[in-house]
Amino acid sequence: MSSRRVRVAGTLQLIQGGLMEGLPFLGLLVALALGIDQAAVTERAQIFALAYLNDNLYLMMIMSGIFGALRVVASIGLFTNRMWGLVLSLVMCTVTLVLMTFMLPAGIVDGLLSGTALVLLLTVWSGSTPIIEPRLDLHEDDESQGPV
Repeated sequence: MSSRRVRVAGTLQLIQGGLMEGLPFLGLLVALALGIDQAAVTERAQIFALAYLNDNLYLMMIMSGIFGALRVVASIGLFTNRMWGLVLSLVMCTVTLVLMTFMLPAGIVDGLLSGTALVLLLTVWSGSTPIIEPRLDLHEDDESQGPV
C-alpha cells in the first residue's frame, strides 16, 4: 500500500514539474528564440493576479524551470525508492503550498497537486505511528503509579 502512495505522489510531482513548471520554461526559450519581448506578452495576457509577477514574467518562467527540474528530480528519487527523493518532495510540496497564493490562478492547481502529494508522502513516512504512545498499565490497582 505504501509503495502505491509513493508512486502516485511521484506521478503527481512529475506531472506538476513537467507540465505546469517545465512547459512555461520551454515557452520562454521559444519566445526568446523568436525575439518576443516580455511586454508584448504581458500586454495581451494577465498571467498572475499580482502585477509584480506579470512585470517579471520571463524571470518567473526561469524560476518555473528551476522548480520543474527539482520536482522531476524529486519524482525520480521517489520512483527509485530513495529517501532523498522523499525529503526533496516534502520540501518542494511545502514551498509550493506557501507560495501558491501568490501564483493565482495557477496556484490553485499547484496547491491541489502538491497538497495531495504531501499528504500521501507524509502518510508513507509516518505510517500508522500514533502521536502519543498509549500507556500500558499492568498494575491498574496500584495507586503508587499516580494518575495515568
